[in-house]
Amino acid sequence: MTATTMSTLAEIREVNLSYVLLAQRLLREDRVLAMHRLGLSEEVAEIVSSLTPAQAVKIAASSHVLCRFRFDDHAILTSLADKDKRAALTQAELQVALSDAAIEIG
Repeated sequence: MTATTMSTLAEIREVNLSYVLLAQRLLREDRVLAMHRLGLSEEVAEIVSSLTPAQAVKIAASSHVLCRFRFDDHAILTSLADKDKRAALTQAELQVALSDAAIEIG
């Protein structure tokens, strides 16, 4: 395994662990809102929230990134990434679009 591959895998593990710990914290604070924000089903939310620290580390060690972009709509992603275009959408329009995207995915 090359140094670059090992570095990439280490970065994936770091992102995964951060994501799992964030998901657990959000689920403890407000389960329904966290499920919506993270795009998790009730079953997955239950599993994630009940992971022990050792289990979280083990899952994070996967070579697959656990989180993913939920913005399949090019317009939404572009508006979030580009400040000039973001100004064209009002905050309310953006919230509606994001909510619609989450509903389609969930």
